[in-house]
Amino acid sequence: MNQPWQTAWPERISYGLSDAADNLVFQMMTTYLLFFYTDVYGLSTSAAAILFIVARLADVVESLIIGIMIDHTHSRFGKSRPFFLWYALPYVLFAVLTFVTPDFSANGKLIWAYVTYLGLGFFYTAVNLPITSILPALSQNEQELTLLGVIRQFFGSSVQIIVAVFTLPLVAFFGKGDQQRGFLLTIVLFGLISLALIWNTFFQVRERFSRPEQPHQSFKAVWGMLKQNQPWFILSTVILLYWLTTAIKNQTTIYYFKYLINQENLVPAVNAFTFAALIGVVLIVALAKHHGKKNTMLAGIAIAATGQLILACGSVGRWLPLIFGGTLINAVGNGLIIGLVSIMIADTIRYGTALGIQAEGILASTDDFGVNVGLGLGGLVTAGLFHLSGYVANHPQNVATQHMITLNYAWIPLALYAAMFIILLFYNERQLQTAIRQPH
Repeated sequence: MNQPWQTAWPERISYGLSDAADNLVFQMMTTYLLFFYTDVYGLSTSAAAILFIVARLADVVESLIIGIMIDHTHSRFGKSRPFFLWYALPYVLFAVLTFVTPDFSANGKLIWAYVTYLGLGFFYTAVNLPITSILPALSQNEQELTLLGVIRQFFGSSVQIIVAVFTLPLVAFFGKGDQQRGFLLTIVLFGLISLALIWNTFFQVRERFSRPEQPHQSFKAVWGMLKQNQPWFILSTVILLYWLTTAIKNQTTIYYFKYLINQENLVPAVNAFTFAALIGVVLIVALAKHHGKKNTMLAGIAIAATGQLILACGSVGRWLPLIFGGTLINAVGNGLIIGLVSIMIADTIRYGTALGIQAEGILASTDDFGVNVGLGLGGLVTAGLFHLSGYVANHPQNVATQHMITLNYAWIPLALYAAMFIILLFYNERQLQTAIRQPH
């Protein structure tokens, strides 16, 4: 029998705002950091590509480290909750430092970029992974967990869209022609808001449900459980592909409009259509209740791919109505996909507990692993292909580079959606839910 609801609205809203806080900075990274590095900071595309892949390799290790730290944290505040208190300030400080352009030599600036970006990646994981790992501890009610996940994604998606739409206008407002100053003051504003929201989450949420009688096992025992937790492996792969798709497309948007459409000012306009993601997010509760989470996510992937196909057709002739319309439809599907991620990860955590192993930190790390690796590979693919095609910042691009920009913006994401759909077909939701509902 389902448990009664355990959270009240102030706690639900505060939980959701934690993702909003992280996305104030994260969306700057996914959408504008590559552009900042190449066209504002002054790195070459090859240097940026190598930086992204090094950072993401580091993040693979960091996600595991933070997951283990959560699993072995025993404090009066709980296991996941204290991470919001401990790591919010260094997260915001490194976010600001990442967008500082020091008056150094070329090598000095490259070193600065490595130190700040690697630090930002670590502290992002430290404040973001607990959002996922704490979810199963907030309630045991299936519908309530779904609602909490939807609230989280509603706020997270809202802020992603706000950042995508308003960043460049804010950069122009603060910089008054100086993009270095504009980007720095914009991230300072976002960082201060992020800090307040993360600390608010710490004070408002409570960890209620854990299984102290089931102590955390050795990593060897956890790895044995992971090998049996097929839903976790499948979901981890889908998450990785989703963020790879998102990184490639988001990072290329500004290049497409700057160099192919010759209207950089249209970037906020096309990003405004991603507000439609909220439609997908708010539909999750009803759709998942009647059709299951797997089928709802499959529908989201299909809708996103349809929108991407329309966008791709529009990109061939650079026809803006098709590009804008495809972006809108794609966003609805993306809302369904990303809104279900933390909810389904919570299911794999509970499934792991049913298998006899409590490892919410390590299992939750799949989300940050997917985000970090997807973001890094996306930056590598984008910057690497641009470099190979002869990209030169702030100059008209050759035909090969124009083709590469279109490939990244339109066609590679479409192929990745197809791969996501096929892989998710193997997700056995019935087996997972049956195991969770059995008494232990």
